[in-house]
Amino acid sequence: MNTTSQTWGWQSAYPAPAKLNLFLHVVGRRADGYHLLQTVFRFLGHGDSLYFAPRADGAVRLATPLPGVPAEDDLTVRAASLLQTATGCRAGVDIRIEKHLPLGGGLGGGSSDAATVLLALNHLWRLALPRSRLQEIGLALGADVPVFLFGHNAFAEGIGETLQAVELPPCWYVVLEPPVQIPTAAIFGARELKRDSLPIAPRDWRPGFGGNDLETVACARFPTVAEHLACLSALSPARMSGSGACVFAEFASRRQAEAALRQLPKGVRGWAAAGLAEHPLLCLSN
Repeated sequence: MNTTSQTWGWQSAYPAPAKLNLFLHVVGRRADGYHLLQTVFRFLGHGDSLYFAPRADGAVRLATPLPGVPAEDDLTVRAASLLQTATGCRAGVDIRIEKHLPLGGGLGGGSSDAATVLLALNHLWRLALPRSRLQEIGLALGADVPVFLFGHNAFAEGIGETLQAVELPPCWYVVLEPPVQIPTAAIFGARELKRDSLPIAPRDWRPGFGGNDLETVACARFPTVAEHLACLSALSPARMSGSGACVFAEFASRRQAEAALRQLPKGVRGWAAAGLAEHPLLCLSN
């Protein structure tokens, strides 16, 4: 396979945006234990930034490892290694991450980072894989990875890999970060989780429809999530993203979102971001 000349380096930032689940219903469970979902993913103008530098020895090295996470288990390293294996590429890379998204927050931070690795290295290594193939590779890393490779806000079904693009109106969001990391498995493994929401046709979804079936479990097991939901709900209808812990509310404008931020109690961590029309790397060439 193609390898690149060593002309690129740390100077270019590749964004890895956050996502929100505008609704999330559990509509069943497969025989292998995976849950069947319906959700709408929306990208935000806030996220991590990734940087890449070439290596001549074929190794994949993470220059900014997360505390307590072995490098070989990090999704970014695994993504680069999977891309090498899938293509026979012998190029190596150093990866540096500027982390802005919380771990265990339900904003897709690790999945988004992994997708940006696949998109960036497909470009930098000149592999020319179509996005559909990158989505297949990404699914092996996690159910949220394919939507970031798909590149459009999307209605998702299955375990999150069946995607249909949706157009969403411009708006802003306030996102709060409760001081807790929630393991996704702890929520999906709860016996009391609702798993029988009625499915809808993608064409029938409208902004504001539905809720998050995972929210009740997360609030019961992690009371700080309930506290942050109540805090934000006093300003605008709020819900949890993914399996938590982050909660969000929608606002019509940046001015309204920033005004809401100023009304939050001291010590509550939050930020405002625009809802994006598409992933910022959608037009990245192969």
